[in-house]
Amino acid sequence: MTTSETSRYVRLHVELVLEVGEPEELTDAALDRIDTDELMPDEERAHAGAAVRDDPAEALAYLVDPFDLVGDVPGVDLAQASWSCEQIDYDPDAEEWDIDEEDGETDEDENDGEDDERDRA
Repeated sequence: MTTSETSRYVRLHVELVLEVGEPEELTDAALDRIDTDELMPDEERAHAGAAVRDDPAEALAYLVDPFDLVGDVPGVDLAQASWSCEQIDYDPDAEEWDIDEEDGETDEDENDGEDDERDRA
């Protein structure tokens, strides 16, 4: 398949887990961003401020901008973006947080398949 036959669009999936060690600093930074957003209507500004004060995940969502991740990448334009933040229970040793896991397969699943291939040969 040539480049002209493939789509020009690429979906980039990014998942981050952040530890909020200083929630007051995070909240203050988000409130500053909201206060200086000249395009935000006053009614929305009040709602956003209340949400940020109540939830560090909301504060983070106001500070993280997908355009900042790809804005300087040569040869690409951001066509669409959405993001959300939520508080979670995190255990880095739990299997569900295995960053090497891809499409629901664990390292053990991949190795099992390879062993099966070798057994048949």
